[in-house]
Amino acid sequence: MPPLILVTNDDGIASPGLWASAQALAPWGDVWVVAPARQWTGAGRCMLANLSGRVEPVPPTPDRPWPAFRVDATPAQTVLIALLRILPRKPALVVSGINAGENVGIGITISGTVGAALEAAASHIPALAVSLEADYEHHNAHEPALDFRVAARFTARFAQAVLAQGGLPPGVDVLKIDVPHDATPQTPWRVCRVSRQRYYQAIPTDDGLPGYARRPNPEAVFEPDSDAYTLQVLRQVAVAPLSADLTAGVALDSVTKWLQSALGSQSDASAQEVRA
Repeated sequence: MPPLILVTNDDGIASPGLWASAQALAPWGDVWVVAPARQWTGAGRCMLANLSGRVEPVPPTPDRPWPAFRVDATPAQTVLIALLRILPRKPALVVSGINAGENVGIGITISGTVGAALEAAASHIPALAVSLEADYEHHNAHEPALDFRVAARFTARFAQAVLAQGGLPPGVDVLKIDVPHDATPQTPWRVCRVSRQRYYQAIPTDDGLPGYARRPNPEAVFEPDSDAYTLQVLRQVAVAPLSADLTAGVALDSVTKWLQSALGSQSDASAQEVRA
């Protein structure tokens, strides 16, 4: 029995990137497409109570023959609904994307693409979160002018690796993959960490909500070993291994000592106030 691959996203069922991903993955497994009914860019891993969770089948077409469903739910909820109500068995891999717009830097917790992949990881299913670099005007639109073909080839390449190895390396729950818009199939890929810097700078807008734009001079802003630097400066495919364990990578006893040094003095002060 071929491995089952769940393809989902945060851009919605009509996104060309979703279907480019499904097509690229079809040779490597039994593809099922389950995606939100509408656009959920910026949704992160949110779970909202005011949605219906309604599931509707999407009729197959000659170029989209896979079982497909649209769901009135957030990206993370869509993954859960797929696992609980739709798929015939547990998938060997979940692929979230291909997203229209890169997801790099400290802001990836905002990403619905990453949120859906982390929801799969919470069910102990290896996942890819794949994004294609795109300008702001494409982030919330289903833009047919975007060319997802190269990003789809990288999606299939990394999916094949995960399936061949029977999962991700120990300690890795998600591979976050960001592809430059000018990449070719020969563009190098590079394993890197998530930048601690904002990739997008917040800018004021007339409607009150902050907008965003890429930061200038990326070579001076981002760490050389980061996803942002890899994408923006080196123009390579950035592959960042993510862990569902958000615990800081420090020795826990050092944090204990740090707290004790502060809390001990506070306790002494409180005791003196009580005696007074």
